Amino acid sequence: MSAGGPWDGDDQAELRRGSTLVALGILASRLTGLLREIATARFLGVGVGAEAFKAALRIPNLLQNLLGEGVLSASFVPVYSRMIAEGRDEDAGRLAGAIAGLLALVTSTLVVLTVAFAPAVTRVLAWGFEPGSERYELTVTLVRIITPGVGLLVLSAWALGILNSHRRFFLAYVAPVVWNVAIIGALVVTALMTSTEVTLARAMAVGALVGSAAQFLVQLPTVRRLAPELRLSLSLSAPGVRTVARRFGQVLAGRGSVQIGSYVDLLAASLLAAGAVAALTFAQAIFLLPVALFGMSVAASELPTLSTIDHSDRERVVARLDAGLGRVAFFVVPTAVAFLVAGEHIVRLLFQGGRFSAAASVQVGAILSVYGLGLLASTWSRLLQSVLYGSGDARTPALYAGIRVGLSAIVGISLMLPLDAFAATPEGFQLVDDVTWRIADEELRGGVDSRLRLGAVGLALGAVVGSWIEHALLRVRVRVLYAAPRVAGGHGRSLAIAGLLAAATGIVAGRVLAEVELPGRVVAVLILAAIAVPYLLVTRLARVPEATELLSRIGLGGR
Repeated sequence: MSAGGPWDGDDQAELRRGSTLVALGILASRLTGLLREIATARFLGVGVGAEAFKAALRIPNLLQNLLGEGVLSASFVPVYSRMIAEGRDEDAGRLAGAIAGLLALVTSTLVVLTVAFAPAVTRVLAWGFEPGSERYELTVTLVRIITPGVGLLVLSAWALGILNSHRRFFLAYVAPVVWNVAIIGALVVTALMTSTEVTLARAMAVGALVGSAAQFLVQLPTVRRLAPELRLSLSLSAPGVRTVARRFGQVLAGRGSVQIGSYVDLLAASLLAAGAVAALTFAQAIFLLPVALFGMSVAASELPTLSTIDHSDRERVVARLDAGLGRVAFFVVPTAVAFLVAGEHIVRLLFQGGRFSAAASVQVGAILSVYGLGLLASTWSRLLQSVLYGSGDARTPALYAGIRVGLSAIVGISLMLPLDAFAATPEGFQLVDDVTWRIADEELRGGVDSRLRLGAVGLALGAVVGSWIEHALLRVRVRVLYAAPRVAGGHGRSLAIAGLLAAATGIVAGRVLAEVELPGRVVAVLILAAIAVPYLLVTRLARVPEATELLSRIGLGGR
């Protein structure tokens, strides 16, 4: 334990600096990702091109997510960080080289198989896309274009693990900017020549392939400088390789179940009326921004430290956990309120225009509002998982992730079919079909135009239930191993009061502005301001540290 106690000034500064750097990198990459989604919405709407591209992007991303950042960080970073902390640079270099070589071998094999069997892969994972239909054939083509870049993205995740272990957080998380920029550039340039959805979708796939290479190459020089002892190999006898492999398998089981859950959602959405896949992924693009920005930033910056501190010092571990949970909650509570109160307005602000209609804003906004109910659980769980990973326990998070996925699927699929009887219109929701538990007929599923149904809302509700169950289980496990972490780091009451006030002012502002003739984007900004201002005032008066810090940074903190 450091001289200053379980939670001294150095610890606080380390948490703030690390999480801020990760957050800045993630913010840049997620904002460009959001720009990518905005461009997709404007040029492709929620039609065939958008659905095919989103499905094709998610299918090969199964490889990236299973072998990449989440799994690799949880299995590789703790072992590599410990070697660096102990001064074993040569062993660390041999470990990093062996992991890179093994990843390259595995991913290249899987990439070849995916490209060769792209029709079968598409048929299995997007079952509702009828073979021979334009949507299905375009998806197969895009899978073959995008998949070769996935191997490079997995190696990019390997580079991220090395950069994080050396506390080079910003570059690690800002690198995906070049991937997004490549896709946006390809789309915009092609849009200057044609408006054909199929051609635009193919251009985006080529941009994704080029961006994958660029994302890895931008990290490589710094990795080589930080790890001069790194030598590529396929050695299973290099120090730490077997430990990483064992943990990799355990984390893979957990992440694999999450990915299976993600693809169950994709498959389930493909069985709904046309447009459900695109609507679900548009909502997820917004929802995942705060998950990454606030949840991942703290969890990723803390993982190297949690991997090297003495876990027998329970007081210090819980103190770091409390501070992290409080920091996450401060930013997530108003974001969740905004999703709940102003989901439609946020979607309108970001996406509406071009082929993305007002009714589509209602549809995607409803999904986003539901996702807001699980935002706090999703972000808190990231940090709780890092505590367990840092202690060497990769098995428990894997088990809980499997439980989460199973519950999410059961709840989501049972709710999506009856909700598909409702459709979104510019005026709100309307019952347009019989409320049943039957799969949408082929005409609805294969239609060129989105029917703007609300079946995907059911899948979002399932995800919310699963997220809270997983969070509860992780919290109990941490309490057994260490002690019960405080709610929101001890500021739960203050944040709850501030959140309720923010929700009330947001609702009132929405109703008042509905009677005023103002552009939709202006209304959205005003409602978000009505949520943010009272929240910041209440948390500042309650002396929540993050509020004081934030207001001081923008020159409003005072003394």
